[in-house]
Amino acid sequence: MKNIYSIRPKGFNIGNDVIYLGINHFVRNAFKENYNVISLPATGKYEAHRKAGLSSQTIYEVNQFGHGIIVGGGNLYENGELEINPIAMKALERPLMVFSVSRGKIYNRALELVDRTDTMADDRLKLLHEYADISLSRDKATKSYLDSLGCDNTLGGCPTLFINEIPQHLVPIMETDKTDALISIRTPTLMSIPVEYQYRLRDQMVQIIELLKRKGYQNVKFLCHDHRDIPFAASFDDIDYVYTEDVYTYLTYLRNTRLNLTFRLHSFIPCLSYDVPTIKISYDQRALSMLDTLGIQDWNIDLLKDDLLKEIENRIDNIGDLGKIKEKLSKTTWADLRDTMVKNSEKFAELVSQ
Repeated sequence: MKNIYSIRPKGFNIGNDVIYLGINHFVRNAFKENYNVISLPATGKYEAHRKAGLSSQTIYEVNQFGHGIIVGGGNLYENGELEINPIAMKALERPLMVFSVSRGKIYNRALELVDRTDTMADDRLKLLHEYADISLSRDKATKSYLDSLGCDNTLGGCPTLFINEIPQHLVPIMETDKTDALISIRTPTLMSIPVEYQYRLRDQMVQIIELLKRKGYQNVKFLCHDHRDIPFAASFDDIDYVYTEDVYTYLTYLRNTRLNLTFRLHSFIPCLSYDVPTIKISYDQRALSMLDTLGIQDWNIDLLKDDLLKEIENRIDNIGDLGKIKEKLSKTTWADLRDTMVKNSEKFAELVSQ
């Protein structure tokens, strides 16, 4: 029996759990046998965990009982939320794979892309890649930055694009939980965007809801990915919201809507996989680069630079075009990304078995 340690984000965002399902899908297929996954948080700042990240305690335990480590997926480089102990890393005896981790910039007041203040330091990125046997960067911007540091990495994409391949745990939901449109929101104050754009977003949401209803989407609800989204969702008197900490219930909500209008990557990408009509609104490089990596950047709406209402209406009126775009990409760009994930997962399984 193999023990694989999974060092991953365990914060408030349920999107991290969707990524975790996707990674496990590729790794499970690569091993072709049963194995144990020991999941630990990448940082201890959200939970009362002494054991987190690539710490001395983690590395010691992996060397004693583990056969390999997977770091990711998520925004661990971008948020500086991966703890690394340089001394402990020197003692690591097991294979290490980085899977679908991203580093993105944010817009400043001049609408220029700049580094976040909490981005992982370059020396830590270099250290991680010094010991990584495999590194799959989630998007083009991340790969480009790691390349500039001399870090060996491969463009891998996001495994949630293939979430439909996983045996589906269907969760019964009430008929009232089915929707015409789900708006996957993020509380404006948690968006790393200029303050004036945060302030105007609530009024824009009111206009978006009115637009959706004019277009025939009468049953509109908010989907909260994070319990910190609830106060913002609750401030709208005439719109209900749904929230769950169970990833299968979350995916069931997505599969039972006619349209997902989303500020969140990890409702947009699963909807592409499930053939649920979806529209993405982006506000940072992480999302912009991910859509570019997927080849679907022309379907994106830039919250800070585009005419939001006009572009949403345009996407709704031309929602049938999304299927044509996906049909082409599934045979080209997406097939290549899937092949990269499969081959590198198999390489990791081989390293673990040696």
